[in-house]
Amino acid sequence: MLVRPLVRGVVNKRRNPVEVVLQELPLHLHYICAMQAIIDSIHTLYKKWRSRDVASIDVLPQSGSERRYFRLHEADGNTVIGTYGANVKENETFFYFSEKFYRQGLPVANVYAISDDRLFYLQEDFGDVSLIDRLELEGYTDAVYGLFKKSLETLACLQVRGDEGLDYDRCLTNKEFGKQAIMADLLYFKYYFLDALRKPYDKQQLIDDFEALSNYLTHTEYKYFMFRDFQSRNIMILPVETQNIASLQASVHFIDYQGGMKGAPQYDVASMLWQARANLGDEWKEKLLNDYMAALEKEIGSKINRTIFKSQYNGYVLIRLLQVLGAYGFRGLFERKAHFLTSIPLALTNLKWFINNQNIGIALPEFKKVLDICVEDAIIHQFTPVQADETTPLTVKIKSFSYKNGLPDDSSGHGGGFVFDCRGILNPGRMEEFKSLTGRDKSVIDFLEQQTKMPGFLNSVFDIVDITVEDYLKRNFESLVICFGCTGGQHRSVYAADALARHLRNKFKVKIELTHKEQDIREQKGF
Repeated sequence: MLVRPLVRGVVNKRRNPVEVVLQELPLHLHYICAMQAIIDSIHTLYKKWRSRDVASIDVLPQSGSERRYFRLHEADGNTVIGTYGANVKENETFFYFSEKFYRQGLPVANVYAISDDRLFYLQEDFGDVSLIDRLELEGYTDAVYGLFKKSLETLACLQVRGDEGLDYDRCLTNKEFGKQAIMADLLYFKYYFLDALRKPYDKQQLIDDFEALSNYLTHTEYKYFMFRDFQSRNIMILPVETQNIASLQASVHFIDYQGGMKGAPQYDVASMLWQARANLGDEWKEKLLNDYMAALEKEIGSKINRTIFKSQYNGYVLIRLLQVLGAYGFRGLFERKAHFLTSIPLALTNLKWFINNQNIGIALPEFKKVLDICVEDAIIHQFTPVQADETTPLTVKIKSFSYKNGLPDDSSGHGGGFVFDCRGILNPGRMEEFKSLTGRDKSVIDFLEQQTKMPGFLNSVFDIVDITVEDYLKRNFESLVICFGCTGGQHRSVYAADALARHLRNKFKVKIELTHKEQDIREQKGF
């Protein structure tokens, strides 16, 4: 096997094997030991399943969850996905859903092997290309539309067929997406976005309207298996030549359905068609909704009342839009994560279009008043940053450097600016596997983002720098210099400089001159 143990710790056999005894090891070795313990366990499970060693193991990038994924390469060229999940209950739900759905011919992963402690498992590899990847690569083409349509047709199959005989007591959280779950999403919006605006409204009347909307949406004729997080990033696309399922679902495959429960089918459709990152046009949304309703009618063998179905669909769209605003408010306004703050204007614009063009089929006067407050031009403007254009004189010069070699020169003649010391962040350069890499390499990036305090450090940097950049843009200043230093100018400072450059480009569209002094790299971004 290509991957070899880097550091050995003492494993307590009665506990999770990843809980290696690390107390006597330096802090910078903890990450290596924990990762190596996971790799060893995945390899052991593979060897038990196949009775042979795996050829090599790739560590895959971590997604939004706490699970870790690995691609295992076999000697014959085939691949298998190895997974570590510390949440056994979540794993058990995934195993149950996967086994049942796979036996029904639905396009989910075949789980090949599970460890005795239920923490590690091997599953079918659906590749790296998701539906959102295809959309971003190819654009809004007929072929991509066909994949969205196929995904929704397949969703109808999963919802209806998957519901047959499913034991909802095996769900991870709630058995059903009912009134309580809807109220939770609405209150999330209230507490983390609406209340942060500090605008007056009748709180009791709003809660009464929330209750009325929740009751309206839960009293639906149709309830099947609800995916709960049906978005294009959870739909994998395989090339035709790798297909092994000769059915309607042949080209699309689903992952991350362990959060599913019983609920209204409209929720999943709303999740997919209104995914902010996909940014589907109105015509696509309307056509795809009709495609889905036709597929659902075919699956259940009868016509549905499309007027009522669409009204309740619109209600779930509204729930999803408000849930997203609540998340942006929590992450951006309370946790001060800049990326989420910059996403608020688009979310408000989507909400404004929706409430001006769609009907949810129920009168909610206080709720309507609150939504009108949220989409006022002044509120949208409040969250919309000043942005540069081709006439803007400001150039932000961002530099990484090594403290061993001194601070970079400032040739602008203006002086001032910022110098941020990254040496308080755990140093990847102390680890053998990272020594020859830089802050631009994926493994170093993963380490800094997942195993150090770099994200919090950068959020604070963004807060400070944003104030100055916004002011300089308004005053037509020409230059701002921002430097990041670390011991060797190779890992932490390089990563931090790149991250700030991306942040300022995304938020302010300002011209960037990026210099990595120790690597002799100079890049210009912008007009």
